Amino acid sequence: MTESERSRVTMQDVARHAGVSSQTVSNVVNGRSARVSEETRDRVIATIAELGYRVNQQARFLRRGRTGTVGLAIPTLDSEYYGALAEALNDRFARRGLRVVVENTGGAVRAELESLASSHLDAYDGFVLALAAGDAGDLARIGAHKPVVLLGERALSSRFDHVLMDNIGGAQAATELLLRRGAHAIVALGGVLDDEESMPGLRTRGYRQAHVAMGVEIDRALIVASRFGIESGYEGTRSLISSGTPFDAIFAFTDGTALGALRALADAGLRVPEDVQVVGFDNTRAASFSVPRLTSVEPANDARAESVVELLVGWLADPKRTTERRVVMHPATVVERESTRRLDAR
Repeated sequence: MTESERSRVTMQDVARHAGVSSQTVSNVVNGRSARVSEETRDRVIATIAELGYRVNQQARFLRRGRTGTVGLAIPTLDSEYYGALAEALNDRFARRGLRVVVENTGGAVRAELESLASSHLDAYDGFVLALAAGDAGDLARIGAHKPVVLLGERALSSRFDHVLMDNIGGAQAATELLLRRGAHAIVALGGVLDDEESMPGLRTRGYRQAHVAMGVEIDRALIVASRFGIESGYEGTRSLISSGTPFDAIFAFTDGTALGALRALADAGLRVPEDVQVVGFDNTRAASFSVPRLTSVEPANDARAESVVELLVGWLADPKRTTERRVVMHPATVVERESTRRLDAR
């Protein structure tokens, strides 16, 4: 059967060939198989395969007043972490018959707010925004009329569902691991000196809490500001080495920063983990392939993606429900690899 012939096969054609009603075919196609006997279901499925019947998803969505698409706005496309996030969300939405359209906000407040404007949301059934710059005051001005789920570092608005990252818990676990592995001077690469409600601020808070919990004094000179790419991690670590500041471990606030740090340490002739232990954050694919393989904080990436999809699909299924918006945070864990010492290797 040619592609053109397949495109002309209708639900009525399937029903006639299978010897059932069009409603029965509709029940099978739309996942209402509980209303159909197993024998009949199998016959309908076999007929669909034989005739090459394809559901016209676009027509179905139009009948329901839907577009069949979900928007996803992320701060950058040049990031393994956000690329993996987009892939995870795309796969999960696809299983539910929804396409994902990815947009780049550049981490700018204006672009984030424009993505939630009513005129923009009209193109989508719902929207996922990985918030990088906006704050509670910005979100208070948004009158979004479509379901929106926020991904970010902290809960900012009771008007939107929010899936958070366990920045504090993950950073504390990473720092405590290094302290238990014999580190005495741990660099917070990407840290900030002020207690702020940003990703760097929250991860620095976890770093501080680990020191307090284990009774270790903090050296402020080891809290080193850095951007979060490989180049920044390299430059930050190289500058620290050149300064002569003593350290025996690095907790880098992203895996990208950690990979840059590994290169700088290697260039300086420092061995990992014998001379300097290193831990990253995000557990990206690259962490498993660096030399040495990178110990990293796993911020429950799969569970967070699943929560985003469940929340958004839940609102799509019942847009008029009045339940309170939810804040979800899955606990982070540390995946140990070769860049940290074993307990018996001190």
